[in-house]
Order: sequence, then structure tokens, then C-alpha cells
Amino acid sequence: MNILVIGGAGYIGSHVVREFLDRGHRITVFDNLSSGLRENLFPEAEFIHGDILDYTGLSRTAKEGFDAVVHLAAFKAVGESMVNPEKYSVNNIKGTINILNAAVEGRIKNFVFSSSAAVFGRPEYLPIDEKHPTNPENFYGFTKLEIERFLGWYDKLRGIRFASLRYFNAAGYDIKGRITGLESSPANLIPVIMETACGIRKEVQIFGSDYDTPDGTGVRDYVHVSDLAVAHAKALDYTSRNDKSITVNLGSETGISVLEIVEAARRITGRPVPAKIVGRRAGDPAKLTAASRLAHELLNWTAEYSDLDTLLKTSWNAYQKNHA
Repeated sequence: MNILVIGGAGYIGSHVVREFLDRGHRITVFDNLSSGLRENLFPEAEFIHGDILDYTGLSRTAKEGFDAVVHLAAFKAVGESMVNPEKYSVNNIKGTINILNAAVEGRIKNFVFSSSAAVFGRPEYLPIDEKHPTNPENFYGFTKLEIERFLGWYDKLRGIRFASLRYFNAAGYDIKGRITGLESSPANLIPVIMETACGIRKEVQIFGSDYDTPDGTGVRDYVHVSDLAVAHAKALDYTSRNDKSITVNLGSETGISVLEIVEAARRITGRPVPAKIVGRRAGDPAKLTAASRLAHELLNWTAEYSDLDTLLKTSWNAYQKNHA
């Protein structure tokens, strides 16, 4: 297939591009490089430096005969979304409307969207499945849910078949070590731990140690980015073969605590990884885990690489290559 990957130079996007290329697809990456990296581009893929807010350029690109579009170009920082909702409204919502309208003009009928578990908000039960109520607690999650609603209408009115993939916590790096471009100023736990192990940060902050969990620290569901990439490919196969849209959760279905990750990182990196316990963050639930049975049933997808050691070893390999 001929696939347009918007945001394909980013952390998750580059892994998705690599998976599609490995499967023999023709890929064009469309990215403004605001957070994506040139070192995450592959010579086998065409690259267009463009912005989803530039409708003229986006529309012109969409008319180049693509079978599918993969959208990974939304802003994703939860905290920033709460203090700068205007930025997230313009990029995430307006930008996605531009992508959808360009897809209509280009007669692109398959759409894979990088959604988020943030659409659910505070868990009412665990593990969270696709039937769980959607009540986002941050503006980022709100934008993702609104995009899903737009997709539903474009399915009904314009025949665009979509796969909305609700990630839990993406982590790790390419199993074969082919992607090493690092996110700048990361906020997620594992990259913060890696930066601490490299000496870039003084310490890891652990937000709360008095939760109702085995060791008192928060428990989350981590899914390896290579597993996410496989899910994108399988989701596109599903929508194109079945002419049907789907929304599925993507998680490992295994909860790992903050303290477990820190201790495993010390073992794997051989570094001390100083950590300091600080106060809880507002809105953080004690535990958050996914039910991914639907993805397994519909896509024959499982989180093959999402064990703790693989998450950390592939991350450490990438950081060592950059900070030897």
C-alpha cells in the first residue's frame, strides 16, 4: 500500500514507519520537525517537510495517490495542555480536521489514528476496556476524544474507515536498534530514568509513595513502542480488508510500579539512578491497567515486547548510543 504517515519523524511515528517499511509498504513521511527528528527518517521513505496547519500543502500532498493516512501529529503533553489549551485546540483539533478534509479531497479511504488512554479519565474499574466511560481529566485527552468523534462522523458521511488506537504508556526503542533519536525534554518516567542514569538529570522524582499498591507507588501499564508499531500495521490491514472502523485499547495488561521500574533500571544500567519521593500529583490514580482483548480478537495483536526488561534494555541501548 501507499501510506502517508503524518508525524512519522517522531518517537512513535518513526517506529510505525519502520514497521510499514519492513512489511513492504511504500511510505511518505509528512512532518514539520517541531518534535520529530531528521535522524528518525529512513532513506527508503519519501519525506515532505510540511505542517498540518498549512491546508494547501497538506491537500496537495493528499492528492498524490495514497491508500491510507496514519495520523501521529497531535501534541501530547498533558500538563502543557492544561495551561495552553489554545495551542492544543489549534494543532490537535483544527489540524486533524485539515487532515480529514484533505483525505476526502485525496479520496483516501483508510485512516489510522494515534489516540490515547487519556480519553478515559479516572478509572471506574480495572482493567480498562473499550466500554469504559470516557471522561477526560485533561485537555489533551479531551482533544483525542473529540478527534475520535470527528472520525465517527467522517466514517458515516464520507466513508473513511478508521482505526482509533488508544495507547496506554508507550516506552522502549526499536528491538533491532535502528531508531535512536531521543525525545527532547521528556516527561515520561522511563526516559526521565534514562536521563538520570546518563547523568543529565540529578534524580528521578517519585510522585507519592502512599498509594494502595504493593509498594505504595503508582502502577501503570507500559506497552513497547515496537508493539504499538505492529498494531498500526495490523489495524490498517483490518480496516482495508473489512471496510469497517474499529476502536481498540493497546496495553500490556500488566501493571508495573514506579519503584519496580527504578530498581530494574539500576540493575540493567549498572548506574545508581538516584530517586526522591515527593508529593502526589493532582489527578494521578493509584493504578491504571488496560484490557487489550479486543485488539487480540480483531487484530491478532499481543504485546510481545512489553516486559519490563525489554522496555528498559532497548531504552538504555538508545541512550547509550547518544550519550556514550
